[in-house]
Amino acid sequence: MTTPRVTFYHAPNSRSGGTRALLEELGVEYDMHVLNFSKNEQRQAEYMAVNPMGKVPAIWHRGELVTEQPAVFIYLADLYAAKGLAPGLDDPLRGPYLRWMVFYGSCFEPAVVDRSMQREPPKPSTCPYGDFDTMYNTLVSQLERGPYMLGERFSALDVLWGNALHWMTMFRLAPELPVVRAYIDRVITRPAMQRAASKDAELAAALAA
Repeated sequence: MTTPRVTFYHAPNSRSGGTRALLEELGVEYDMHVLNFSKNEQRQAEYMAVNPMGKVPAIWHRGELVTEQPAVFIYLADLYAAKGLAPGLDDPLRGPYLRWMVFYGSCFEPAVVDRSMQREPPKPSTCPYGDFDTMYNTLVSQLERGPYMLGERFSALDVLWGNALHWMTMFRLAPELPVVRAYIDRVITRPAMQRAASKDAELAAALAA
């Protein structure tokens, strides 16, 4: 049975770069709609009709929209389960896999944004991530178990976290500890990750021309 192709909404140098890297890791065919952020295409009516939030990544599949980066990752890795980038429902690693996938959007990004904007976070008892140091130390502790987020097993989690940490440390939004740097290098040097980065660089240059 053939799986209908995914339509992927993407802009280079954005969060959706991680989704493009995941699609490269999966090695599947898809249809891509490119948005030029310099022309504010993500806020124009055509795309707002797709995703009223005006954000990428977004995918359209079987008549339904999936947005929010962790949800897109979970969906794609499960859709192409035969590629082995997501533990199955009966795998003991499924719980940790979901934990760290959701941790990204519920704890990591809010903490990094608050810190970068120099916002005073709410009290730990009401803050979704507690406090930045606790959040980051929790993540680092998981990385120290390495070499990947699920130990010896590479998964879609690593595409998400390797890409995110690469950008966050590049712009000094998260501490570049030795264990974090080693993890980033381990992930972004993978052939599929390199292909995705190269394709995105070409796409960004074409849009800027």
